[in-house]
Amino acid sequence: MIGLAENLSSETVAIDQNGQQKRKRIALVASKGTLDQAYPPLILATTAASLGWEAGVYFTFFGLDVIHRKRSRKLKMASLANPSGPIQMPNLLGALPGATAGATLMMKKWMKNANMPPVSEFISMAQGLGVQFFACSTTMGVMGVGEEDLIDGCLVAGAAAFLDFASTAEVQLFV
Repeated sequence: MIGLAENLSSETVAIDQNGQQKRKRIALVASKGTLDQAYPPLILATTAASLGWEAGVYFTFFGLDVIHRKRSRKLKMASLANPSGPIQMPNLLGALPGATAGATLMMKKWMKNANMPPVSEFISMAQGLGVQFFACSTTMGVMGVGEEDLIDGCLVAGAAAFLDFASTAEVQLFV
């Protein structure tokens, strides 16, 4: 791992099948709707966009909470069954009332101390950089989420549409 950063390429272009240059692309799938799981896809997408890459995040299942108008403001972090969380305690204690609220407050404090913006600001930054947010239409139907429930700027897309986007991405990640 020593010297890895020295070998990283910051090129923003790739070559397609026809030998033509195109912007590099990253396709991310976000399936978790907790505070700690909202950050990784946003960090990766904004970093890629900052490097000039085209970036898209497909929010599915509980990941829809990250782009839900009301739920995104209330993302939580559970201490229960989370041995690496901000409050490390036996599962029995993690089930006690107030444990999730405590873990959520600790996570928010960690992020603030690290100069990380809240999720809502991260979303605005990502959209300002041109990151595309895709909401899984199938999951929306299963969970009763309507387009009006999503933050502005989200595209509703089925799996086939996102797979088409991801098929030409140099990087595809499920986070």
